[in-house]
Amino acid sequence: MSTESSYYVPEQSKLPVLAALGMGLMAYGAGSWVQGGSALVLLAGAIVMVFTLYNWFSTVIHENMAGMNSAQLKRSYVWGMSWFIFSEVMFFACFFGALFYVRVLVLPWLGGEGGHAGNELLWEGFEPAWPLMTTPDMAVNGENAQFMGPEQHMSFPGWANLLGWLPLWNTIVLLSSSVTVHIAHTALKNSNRAKFNLWLGITVLLGAIFIVLQIEEYIHAYQHMGLTLESGIYGTTFFMLTGFHGAHVTMGTIMLLIMFLRGLKGHFSPDDQFGFEAASWYWHFVDVVWVGLFIFVYVLA
Repeated sequence: MSTESSYYVPEQSKLPVLAALGMGLMAYGAGSWVQGGSALVLLAGAIVMVFTLYNWFSTVIHENMAGMNSAQLKRSYVWGMSWFIFSEVMFFACFFGALFYVRVLVLPWLGGEGGHAGNELLWEGFEPAWPLMTTPDMAVNGENAQFMGPEQHMSFPGWANLLGWLPLWNTIVLLSSSVTVHIAHTALKNSNRAKFNLWLGITVLLGAIFIVLQIEEYIHAYQHMGLTLESGIYGTTFFMLTGFHGAHVTMGTIMLLIMFLRGLKGHFSPDDQFGFEAASWYWHFVDVVWVGLFIFVYVLA
């Protein structure tokens, strides 16, 4: 058993190099894909990352189950996860800040408020109205796709349309999943493994439902609302915010699924459960971000 004075130092590993390679391939592949290139590089990077993370986390789990981790090392895991979540907070703060800057400051300036130059910088007849879905190229080419009509707008609908409004259902699903993962956490602390597995499984299912509903929302936006990544600054901010959040939900669901499988194998105890706790912290963070998205992207749109 490792002690405070015998800090466990793992053997040298090539896994960090492989992780860097995988992330680099994914970044390059994603950039090429959105510009019309092939998705093969992105897929290759994803395969490298899955292989790397599987081996890396398997090693860490084995070390912990073997009692190699000291209290000091476990505290470093806590701090590492805390700083990671903080970096994610700053990541989304940048996108929320961009949305605020464009909608509240830039759009009125481009419309001529505050003594700024006005719409001659863009195109004749420009109206500083949100959502702005036209780019200068579209205006020059005479493409008529400026705004979604009232019946198509992504903002909060009337009560009669609530049953068909996917963002509201996604909010209900995601907030419910925060409750279920908390119930699972409480059950684990009370050594009730059956209850832990049940409610964690429900949480994973809710995460999967959220992903399916968001895919359906994107299909509807592209096919019926004319809302795409090329739909001006509104399309860009909408898909950057909701798309990155969806990616985080996907990653969080995978994390919780792994914790669920570990729970079925008898891992975790009331005194040793940081792997699950880290995943649950991340999940609560994802839920809080969605509340912000729901308010500022949908309700106040």
